Amino acid sequence: MTSIRALAGACAAVLASLCGFVAPAAAQTYPTRGITMIVPFAAGGPTDVISRIVTGHMAQTLGQSIIIENVVGAGGTTATTRAARAANDGYTLITGHMGTHAASVPLYPKLAYHPEKDFEPVALLAGTPILILARKDFPPKDLKEFVTYVKANAEKVNAAHAGVGSVSHVSCELLHSILDIKPVGVPFNGTGPAMNALVGGQVDYICDQIVNAVPQINAGTIKAYAIATAERNPSLPNVPTTAEAGLPAFQAQAWNAMFAPKGTSPAIIASLNAAAVKALDDATVRKRLLELGSVIPAPADRTPEALATLVKSEIAKWTPVLKPAS
Repeated sequence: MTSIRALAGACAAVLASLCGFVAPAAAQTYPTRGITMIVPFAAGGPTDVISRIVTGHMAQTLGQSIIIENVVGAGGTTATTRAARAANDGYTLITGHMGTHAASVPLYPKLAYHPEKDFEPVALLAGTPILILARKDFPPKDLKEFVTYVKANAEKVNAAHAGVGSVSHVSCELLHSILDIKPVGVPFNGTGPAMNALVGGQVDYICDQIVNAVPQINAGTIKAYAIATAERNPSLPNVPTTAEAGLPAFQAQAWNAMFAPKGTSPAIIASLNAAAVKALDDATVRKRLLELGSVIPAPADRTPEALATLVKSEIAKWTPVLKPAS
């Protein structure tokens, strides 16, 4: 009997040893299958474009495909809720931004997730300056005329956006609060469709991310009044800053970042972050992002810890601005 017990104990020890060996090995082999990256807006918008550029390179590094899944609705919160409830195994991720992971908090009192509590930050992917844009035949010739015109016609003009809580909605809410006006808002299922409507002359203006606007501005299909940053953007050197154009109070820059469901293992987060950082250091990826007017994050801003700090600060920034609108 003693020998049997001794043998059983020895077997158990060997098994435990094997399990201890297999677990780290399994973590090191992540990923073993394709990854789904949820994009909270329609294809063709800024978040979608940035996601495809960065994840295309990440897939090469990780050795598995990264499939973009566009899920629209409720200013991106429908998709973000879905991502928050996904398995925390590293195979479902989301590209969030200042709308889904900051502005949503004051705008949606019954939000089904909390950006800080329900997600693991992975990496900041890009900064995206905001522009004040209008249909090409909108009467005002410059930003000063735009301010005068929309104030005088606030009940008649309309502003397109990608849904309540989206970057385009949040940015224009800030603009409208500065101008003390409440024009009609026209929601779309993504900035891509909203931009199409602007190009088609179906809406008057939009506060949009630069990634979505550069090709249209250069083609002359829309009008750009100003960029809401301290300096002009190299992709649009002829577009003045809001300070230069007479509205220095309006400063806004969006951002896109990668998140995983809460509880995703630190090893997986580290693998994903390393792949994202490698993508942002790739010459081709950088060229494509810069051509679209994106701001590539500095190395210190690409860590999960830096992204967590950004989310916290953005919630604090946008809550007083948007709370009255909720």
